[in-house]
Amino acid sequence: MEIEIEGRKIGHGHAPYIIAELSANHNGCLERALKTISEAKARGACAIKLQTYSADTMTIDSDKRDFQITEGPWSGYNLYKLYEWAQTPFDWHKAMFEHARNIGITVFSTPFDETAVDLLEDLNAPAYKIASFEMTDLPLVRYVASTGKPLIMSTGMATEEEIEESVATARDAGAKSFVLLHCISSYPAPMEQANIRQMSALARRFGTIPGLSDHTLGTAASVAAVALGANVIEKHFTLSRNDKGPDSEFSIEPSELEALCRDARDAWLALGQEGFARQEAEKKSQVFRRSVYFVKDLKAGERVSQQDIRRIRPGYGLAPKYYSELIGRRLKVNVERGTATSWEQFE
Repeated sequence: MEIEIEGRKIGHGHAPYIIAELSANHNGCLERALKTISEAKARGACAIKLQTYSADTMTIDSDKRDFQITEGPWSGYNLYKLYEWAQTPFDWHKAMFEHARNIGITVFSTPFDETAVDLLEDLNAPAYKIASFEMTDLPLVRYVASTGKPLIMSTGMATEEEIEESVATARDAGAKSFVLLHCISSYPAPMEQANIRQMSALARRFGTIPGLSDHTLGTAASVAAVALGANVIEKHFTLSRNDKGPDSEFSIEPSELEALCRDARDAWLALGQEGFARQEAEKKSQVFRRSVYFVKDLKAGERVSQQDIRRIRPGYGLAPKYYSELIGRRLKVNVERGTATSWEQFE
């Protein structure tokens, strides 16, 4: 199973697809957003992903208790004020899409309502992401899936039944092959609760391409996920955590993104294939195995004793498994100490 985004195939047999999540790490500055896109490209990411919403499309401006955030990195905000701080203005999108395309990195987004989808369709977005928090918004899932574009969906907080509903909704609306990203919706997510084995279980259960939306600190969980078969890795990305923003504390910096892209590809390359075929790189080492050598000068007609041969390196002689068969055999040629054994030397 595979999908394709702008000529890049994603799925089994293909290198991991690394998505740098810009999210709110523009910190309210378009110039910083464009620089972040450039840095993601320079550090090896396959794609840069935006979030398309406004405070008004996410919630209402209310100070009622329901709308207050009391825990986590955004404690003290109400929802409206948080999204007002974190939003990527709709009128920035064209410049961001154009910049990404000019420098050759794929750009797509997570829409949070139908107006966001319409904007992204006008910009010819090549794919869509459904956020964990919107996975249960089945009307939105249906609207996004009906575009026919490749679909990536995060599963944070979702029960098996909720995932099944979202997957069925997406497929019924036209999404045939898509990616399910295992996700722990905690910011940051504790490493001991990352539970990345669930990623493969999701892919088997729902017949989807496996991946990870990683909110843990660092890149270890992402690289481990690739070793377990992840085809897609999504990670929040910022130019610097010191430039405090809504998502900065659980985002990786440029050098970490570069390491993630390198290490994820190396982990994928290291997986290889099952089987007993000798790898090309081993062929030169073969000669340093042990084999049977003569350790004394002997004349034709003599019988070989235990003191005349040894199992030593290198490996140009007969294999050690023939050692006992050679003892007592009569030579038909003269041999010198340090000569590799061969069947032609014996009567």
